[in-house]
Amino acid sequence: MGASISVRNVGKGFDLKRRGHFSVLDDVSFHVGAGEFVALVGPSGCGKTTLLDLIAGLAKPDRGQILIDNRLIEGPGLDRGVVFQQYALFPWKTALGNVEFGLEAKGAAKAERKTHAREYLDLVGLAAFGDRYPHELSGGMKQRVAIARALSFNPDVLLMDEPFAALDAQTRETLQDELLRIWQRTGTTVVFITHSIDEAIYLGQRVLVMAATPGRITHSLDVRIERGDLSDDLRSTPEFVRLRHDIWQLTHQRRAGPRLEVAHAA
Repeated sequence: MGASISVRNVGKGFDLKRRGHFSVLDDVSFHVGAGEFVALVGPSGCGKTTLLDLIAGLAKPDRGQILIDNRLIEGPGLDRGVVFQQYALFPWKTALGNVEFGLEAKGAAKAERKTHAREYLDLVGLAAFGDRYPHELSGGMKQRVAIARALSFNPDVLLMDEPFAALDAQTRETLQDELLRIWQRTGTTVVFITHSIDEAIYLGQRVLVMAATPGRITHSLDVRIERGDLSDDLRSTPEFVRLRHDIWQLTHQRRAGPRLEVAHAA
C-alpha cells in the first residue's frame, strides 16, 4: 500500500548572482492520499520538475515542509521511486541488471535480487528481455525497464516526470494502460507530471493544475470517469471532454511575469 504525501507552504528559488533571486515555487500546498494517483499539469517553466525533485529529496525547499506519511523528507529514500523523462539506464547492464540495481541498494541478497527483478520485468511485460542491453531495446521497452527498476524495491511512492513524453503516440498510450494496470495491482501512490492534458485526465484520479511564475497550485479537479475496461475509449466521453476543456482554460489563463526580487546594494 502506498504512503500519503503532504506538501505544506513550500517555496523554492535560486540566486541569480547580481540579478537577484528568482522564485520558482511559492506557497505550494497539497495532499496526496495513500494509494492515490495524482497527475500534475502546467505550462513549461512553472516548476513541476523542481517540485518533484523536492518530493524525491533531491533538493531542499527554502520554506515549508514535505512529509511522507507524516515523516519529514530530509533527502532521497527507498520509500520513493523516481522515473525520469530520459530512461537513465546503465548501458553496461542488462535489463535484468538494471532492475536489480535498486534491490542491491536495498541490501537484498543476490539470489533474491534476481528473483524479484524477474518478477518486475514480468510485471511490465519484459520477461523475455532480461538479457538485453539498453541499446537493444526500443524506447518504450527502456521506459518499461525504468519503471520496473523504480518499483522493484517496493517504494511507497512513485514519482514520474513526463516519462512518456519522448515516445510515439501509440507506444505512449500502450504504456499509459500498462501503468494503470501496475498501479491497480500494487497500490503505490503515484505523482505523475505531464504537459498533456489528455494524459493527465486519462491517468489521474485527480488533476492538480499549476501556474507560473512563481509556480503554485491553482486548482484541484477530481476525475469522475467510470473506467471499466481500459480498452474503452474514455477520451470520447462527455466528462472527459468537459474536463479537457476546463483544464485547457485554466492552463491558458493570462499569466503574470516572472517574480524577480532585485538584490539591493548594502
